[in-house]
Amino acid sequence: MSNIIEITDFSDSRLDVYARLTEAQLMNKEFPENGMFIAESPKVISRALDAGYEPVSFLMEKRHIDGEGKDILSSVKDVPVFCAPFDVLTLLTGFKLTRGMLCAMRRKPLPDVREVCKNKSRIVILDRVMNPTNVGAVIRSAAALGMDAVLLTPGCSDPLYRRAARVSMGTVFQIEWTFLPDDSLDEIRSLGFKTAAMALKDNSVSVNNPALLREKKLAVIMGTEGDGLSDQTITNCDYTVKIPMHNGVDSLNVAAASAVAFYQLGNKPMDI
Repeated sequence: MSNIIEITDFSDSRLDVYARLTEAQLMNKEFPENGMFIAESPKVISRALDAGYEPVSFLMEKRHIDGEGKDILSSVKDVPVFCAPFDVLTLLTGFKLTRGMLCAMRRKPLPDVREVCKNKSRIVILDRVMNPTNVGAVIRSAAALGMDAVLLTPGCSDPLYRRAARVSMGTVFQIEWTFLPDDSLDEIRSLGFKTAAMALKDNSVSVNNPALLREKKLAVIMGTEGDGLSDQTITNCDYTVKIPMHNGVDSLNVAAASAVAFYQLGNKPMDI
């Protein structure tokens, strides 16, 4: 393959996009049309390609060119494929977790909120969830358990950050998502959604409350690690919802709580 380029030196500038640019530099907020992200592992890369993301280059172990990466490389032509010995690649933080393959990809323009919510009945709103691992895990649960879309408030970690996309197992490319312009729920309400704040409050309903399941359009709102949702956000929601706890346990991690909530509230409204 003429597009295979061997690299032996970690300081090679062609590795900058993988080794030395920060997530913020890759995102390129000043010129978002030039923004990029890094997809890790053949599964995540394949799902990104299937979703129409454009590859800029690949970085991989040479042995994977005719191995796990073979089908991917055969589906994209004339994209540079940088390969290097394993001892060079392990200088990249976390490379051992990538199953031998990385891909730099161009970002797409984010859709607006109304576009994402059109014809949806179940959406997730993440409020200032800053840990990319949690964002990725919540998105994976949303995609797997019947939620239709994910909205993120300012301050959330970006779903295309390397760790978020990896933890999601590429489901960030299979479910619609976008960022809200602010923390307001007004636009969500204007689209006909009832809002359900996941919070440990006494004046709450259980996650299996029949009225929740009957709602034709429901937005499930989950808060940041530690502090959860603000009192103002909870007050402004139509429901306050909690997951019953046992054995003196006070709460679940937001990722675990999302799986429970989405399993109960996802899919189409139930006729109860």
